[in-house]
Amino acid sequence: YRSSLLSSQYTASTPPTAPLKVHYSQTERSNMASQGPPPGMGPIMVLNSKTQRSQGRQAQLGNINAARAVADIIRSTLGPRSMLKMLLDPMGGIVITNDGNCILREVDVSHPTAKSMIELSRAQDEEVGDGTTSVIILAGEMLINAEPFVRTNIHPTVIVRGYNYALQEALEICEKLALVVDVNDVDKMKSLVQSCIGTKFSSRWNDTMIDMALKAVLTVSRAIPMPVGSDSYSQKMEVDIKRYAKVEKIPGGEISDCTVLSGVMFNKDVTHSKMRRRIENPRILLLDSPLEYKKGESQTNVEITDEEDWNTLLKMEEEYVENMCMEIIAFKPDIVITEKGVSDLAQHYFAKANITAFRRLRKTDNNRVARATGATIVSRTDEIREEDIGTGCGLFEMRKIGEEYFAFFEECKDPKACTIILRGGSKDVLNEIERNLSDAMQVVRNVVFDPRLLPGGGATEMAVSVGLRKAGLKLEGIQQGPFLAVGEAMEVIPRTLSQNCGVSVIRTVTQLRAKHAAAYEEAEKTGGEDAFPKCNWGIDGTTGKLVDMEEFGIWEPFSVKIQTIKTAVESACMILRIDDIVSGSKKRGH
Repeated sequence: YRSSLLSSQYTASTPPTAPLKVHYSQTERSNMASQGPPPGMGPIMVLNSKTQRSQGRQAQLGNINAARAVADIIRSTLGPRSMLKMLLDPMGGIVITNDGNCILREVDVSHPTAKSMIELSRAQDEEVGDGTTSVIILAGEMLINAEPFVRTNIHPTVIVRGYNYALQEALEICEKLALVVDVNDVDKMKSLVQSCIGTKFSSRWNDTMIDMALKAVLTVSRAIPMPVGSDSYSQKMEVDIKRYAKVEKIPGGEISDCTVLSGVMFNKDVTHSKMRRRIENPRILLLDSPLEYKKGESQTNVEITDEEDWNTLLKMEEEYVENMCMEIIAFKPDIVITEKGVSDLAQHYFAKANITAFRRLRKTDNNRVARATGATIVSRTDEIREEDIGTGCGLFEMRKIGEEYFAFFEECKDPKACTIILRGGSKDVLNEIERNLSDAMQVVRNVVFDPRLLPGGGATEMAVSVGLRKAGLKLEGIQQGPFLAVGEAMEVIPRTLSQNCGVSVIRTVTQLRAKHAAAYEEAEKTGGEDAFPKCNWGIDGTTGKLVDMEEFGIWEPFSVKIQTIKTAVESACMILRIDDIVSGSKKRGH
């Protein structure tokens, strides 16, 4: 009874509103902060409830799986025995191709990592033009090989550091393997383009395609005089394929009818039926001004009180056009080409003077004609000089192909522009051949810039793999694992090649690895520790047998290989360092 009384007195004496003060030490406070909100309170929502978020290990493993999925899409399109993919675009059109970049460009992907993988092949295509399939397969394999490290809680930065070490080592191995080539050595260049085109759809017409790619690039390439004292990095050769090697696709005919003109052609007919349709050694004048009466920039109204004034106005227009024509005719050109219109009156004057005229030619076509014939594009007729007239063309002729008329400017003396005519059964075939040819031309262009080659057929990758395995043994600590993982990932190229041939993958890759390892041992015996063997053994992508690439003649450009390895490793490092994916972020403008 007494104790209950005391307690009632105690409760009565303490005011009900006074808070109870509790003092926590510094460590207790930090512990509570790390544990989250106090019990009884719900989780504090910082992000919007619609936002999807994956963190830490879950995000990294998700990224690796996405990369694996993208690599699996195009794995079967590597090598000469590659398969084609058929893609339907949203408009209902179809694309049939085995070009890695083209396939991934058409595929609609939602995962952010998969999107960044697709960007890789686009970057590879723009930078060097070939190796778009290999770069995706290699980057995918790098990430797949990083998965065990992520699962065993090795920090991503440690993996990345190991990968970067391996990248430097791999580039050094490639430098040692490289072979310098003479750009004018036709046989070497042919075997180089063969390795690029041999894996494509048009491989049946290899010889035609190879000759076309070589001829087109060597026509367009020109040396640029370098200023004195400039550094060695400035480009000494200019090869502008996009601007000066135009591909004209004309459905119909045979694929064997494809040619590269020693000049240019465009899809235009002469403006007047009486004009000449075949001229030998023509004098060509190029204009980008209209040969018709100048209209006012804005709307103009003229009030006429006397009817004679109307006739005077018309006469002035005619005289203006006549003056322009006379200025042109004074230089006795055989062909006049303008980017703007040619009025009926001007056509009449030209026909009378026996001059052939073309109108509304595209700016790009006009630039090509200027490069091929040595003419200069003139903006005003009163500024024409004798040196502006192009005399480099040997033959001008109008020809009808299918239903269309084409103007051919052929037999040019040292043309620095050319037109590639592609013929084929259907539009799909032509599109695929154009893609293949552009890859081949890029390969030749790369060699013109950097005349070094590496063995193809998975030989370089296997040499890098064995070299990294040897170098990895000297490393110590936790970085050795990721370093060796890059070496293993490099084997994916020979592995995929043998897989697409349908031979025993394990046996073939093991034999190839043994060849390279034996070459290393041989070199160490004869040249000591630092000796480097030049082992060019790789896989013949058609039969799946092991061959020496030097004898077999499959070479790839140094720049393509280096770019592939760099892009693959660097992108794998970037994707591994992602530990948080937040989707459903704020809309722009809010």
